[in-house]
Amino acid sequence: MATCFDNLNGKKLVLGLVHLLPMLGTPLYENGNLDKMTKKAIEDCLTLKKNGADGGLVQTVDVYYPSTDDTDYARVAGLAAVVARVRDAVGDGFILGAQIMWNCITPSLAVCKAAGADFTRCTALAGNTESMYGTIEAQPLKVAEYRKKIEAMDIGMLAEISGYHHKGEVDAETIQGLAQTNMRLGANAIEVVDRDFAKNEHLVKSVKAAGKIPVILGGGTNVENCKDRLRYCDGALVGVAFEGGKWGGSIVGSIVFDYVKRVRELEAEQAKA
Repeated sequence: MATCFDNLNGKKLVLGLVHLLPMLGTPLYENGNLDKMTKKAIEDCLTLKKNGADGGLVQTVDVYYPSTDDTDYARVAGLAAVVARVRDAVGDGFILGAQIMWNCITPSLAVCKAAGADFTRCTALAGNTESMYGTIEAQPLKVAEYRKKIEAMDIGMLAEISGYHHKGEVDAETIQGLAQTNMRLGANAIEVVDRDFAKNEHLVKSVKAAGKIPVILGGGTNVENCKDRLRYCDGALVGVAFEGGKWGGSIVGSIVFDYVKRVRELEAEQAKA
């Protein structure tokens, strides 16, 4: 069953990160947050759509996170309520993602299924990693069984293997093995990123050498460097660059427009090559 990461045929996905306020069921939630974050998420996603981005990933920002795949029911319900409102606002054709941090994959799949979102992001679908919240342990069997149970095979899974959240190794053999394992376990695309340009390119090329695998950058791009950084990969998640340098701020339409313009120029150049 096709997902948003399949059959890209040279298209490079531009996906903005939409950062929320602390959610229901978390220590820093305040009354009124749900309304505020719903309004922000709708406005940010409409700005992304209006200025040519392919989609957006709505992401919880709760400061305190569980290290397991489970979370509070209110947190799941709250994100589903936000994402459903966003889907109504942006309509079909806009790629919409939802992620409950840190590695709540099955709750995020439930949000996507209930709210009509297209994909979620997995910190550790395969391969454990350390975090300030404790060891993040992959549970691929649990994820696969639950995904099948709720008939969510058309909801894409973007699996991080080396980046800001999953602290993967950078040698080519390990990266290739992780990428292949994640894809066998149900991932539809692989996420990597490194702030260093040469290391970032090494990560992308290593995954590409492992097979026909969509590779999405997990950050590190902006208007100035996007053409160079996206040359060998299939898209990017863009956060602070779209927020005008203010992490968690509102997405700035003019920046999205300029970024997308450069990425489309790159697509055209590569199509002619």
